[in-house]
Amino acid sequence: MALASLSKVVLGSAAFGVFWVLAVFPSVPFMPIGRTAGALLGAALMVVFHVISPDDAYASVDLPILGLLFATMVVGGYLKSVGMFGHLGRLLAWRSQGGRDLLCRVCVVTALASALFTNDTCCVVLTEFVLELAAERNLPAKPFLLALATSANIGSSATPIGNPQNLVIAFNSKITFVGFFLGILPAMVAGMAVNMVMLLCMYWKDLEGNSPDAIAAEKEMAAVEEGRRPSPATSGTLKSPGQTMLVQSSSLVAAADHDSVMVESISTKHRWFIQCSAPQRRLFLKSFAYIVTAGMLVAYMLGLNMSWTAITTAVALIVVDFRDAELCLGKVSYSLLVFFTGMFVTVSGFNKTGLPGAIWNVMAPYSKISHVSGVTVLSIIIIILSNLASNVPTVLLMGDEVAASAATISAAAVTRSWLLLAWVSTVAGNLSLLGSAANLIVCEQARRAPRNAHDLTFWSHVVFGAPSTLVVTAVGIPLIGIINAA
Repeated sequence: MALASLSKVVLGSAAFGVFWVLAVFPSVPFMPIGRTAGALLGAALMVVFHVISPDDAYASVDLPILGLLFATMVVGGYLKSVGMFGHLGRLLAWRSQGGRDLLCRVCVVTALASALFTNDTCCVVLTEFVLELAAERNLPAKPFLLALATSANIGSSATPIGNPQNLVIAFNSKITFVGFFLGILPAMVAGMAVNMVMLLCMYWKDLEGNSPDAIAAEKEMAAVEEGRRPSPATSGTLKSPGQTMLVQSSSLVAAADHDSVMVESISTKHRWFIQCSAPQRRLFLKSFAYIVTAGMLVAYMLGLNMSWTAITTAVALIVVDFRDAELCLGKVSYSLLVFFTGMFVTVSGFNKTGLPGAIWNVMAPYSKISHVSGVTVLSIIIIILSNLASNVPTVLLMGDEVAASAATISAAAVTRSWLLLAWVSTVAGNLSLLGSAANLIVCEQARRAPRNAHDLTFWSHVVFGAPSTLVVTAVGIPLIGIINAA
């Protein structure tokens, strides 16, 4: 695309710069309006400066992506209310054998869950579980928070619904759910393993906490020395080692069951529900939520429209809930949807200046994915842009250009270029706290936790995130090439 007039290039770049500053630094002293308002401001400036017309601005908003994001949040809310994520917490706690074993579990469970339920959702619901588990074993919180954030990003790379940038890539590239999954799965598994090993190596000594059985024994010994009788919880733990985690992690189970209270207390005038007991109602709603969610995943794999499949699933849950949906819909993050709306317009306006295309034209000869050097240069560009402008804007800016460049090689190269963009832009989010929304969610959730709060600083994340990003990215790229060349 040719460069626009000088005035459009300058004004469009200025509007995009405002958006970028407020997206990366939402609380800047001179304009602390936040990311969402910053995205709207950037979009408005693009229209006011005549960089993009109002009609083109509305047309640039990708409704299928917004619909899929909205429906995924609704479905995630219902799954949380029926205790789905409580089961994940129990899985992390069950018969854990010390700090290193627990860290590995956090990495694996988080990565797999993020591929199905998005990285942001998993980080929201699992952060407090992880803090609680670490505190019960007298372990530092930092390694587990890093494991949660980085594994969530790596795991989310495997599916189109794992994170927002993958949604953009799936819609623009027309790659099927199964094709996307199989194309990135080997890289995701290898990346998760490498990230886990790096965490263990860096924090090996810090993870030498006691096992739950040892902690319970210490409590009983202290009670005997003080002439007091051990508490029933402690005695029960010692008598039933297999149920140790059910006793030690009672607070986790209580927290998970708290989500189910919402299901039990549903008020409805439906005759069948009135005649059923509370356990029957809870069992019915849980079963229905799990069944329709599994059906949604099957529909994705069959290649059905992802946006309308998710919307249909959300509507089915709302209808069967038999109550006013305002409570559920009120938990949707509308600010995130508004942020994406403003970002679509802002990025579209910036593209119309022709500046991204001109920059890419300079770098394209050195970024051919048919050569190792080209893939390396392309990956470095994606990593830098993903941490400067965030991964979703990077995908929006570079996606078509990268695919067009790959089309000159072969049709298979186009698919590989999209998957490469998905992999690198997602893993790039692990470099710093600002690289991914999932990182910021873990940081804020941990800082505001009612118990065992921990402040994960920018630099403490970079110390591990930077080497992890480079190594994991390098490990995954050849696997993406192999699986799609076969």
